[in-house]
Amino acid sequence: MIEEKLESIGIKLSNPPQPIGAYVPILQSGNLIFVSGQIPLTSGKLPEKHKGKVSSQVSINESQAASKQCTINALEHLNNYLGNLEKISKFVKVTGYVNSDPSFKDHPKVINGASDFLLEIFGEKGRHARVAIGVNSLPLDSVVELDFMCEVH
Repeated sequence: MIEEKLESIGIKLSNPPQPIGAYVPILQSGNLIFVSGQIPLTSGKLPEKHKGKVSSQVSINESQAASKQCTINALEHLNNYLGNLEKISKFVKVTGYVNSDPSFKDHPKVINGASDFLLEIFGEKGRHARVAIGVNSLPLDSVVELDFMCEVH
């Protein structure tokens, strides 16, 4: 069971972060669910270690941890909406935005923090298509923002 797997690595899903803008955090259309962009909020705040640009202010390792936190936040929204993560058939796509220095070229490595985590938790259901994009700023000076599309049964 997904929730047991998460708890075995020390992750207990709780209330998802509230939107910081005029949008819905999750939307279903048919059997597809779209999770709006998630930044690495922890207890409703953006930790200082997850603010700034990769690689001059935030390391690749720390930005990968931020990507993982974005994914945890998305799972909290999905769990809240579905009532059970077992209803997820597969993750279809992850789009990752990396707040990076102009010369930074390793955007995929940053988003691997999310992709590797989905594979660890969901196995083959976590394998997805993906985009990793470098940008010059993100909300609250977040180092990364991710959105998710998954299929449910």
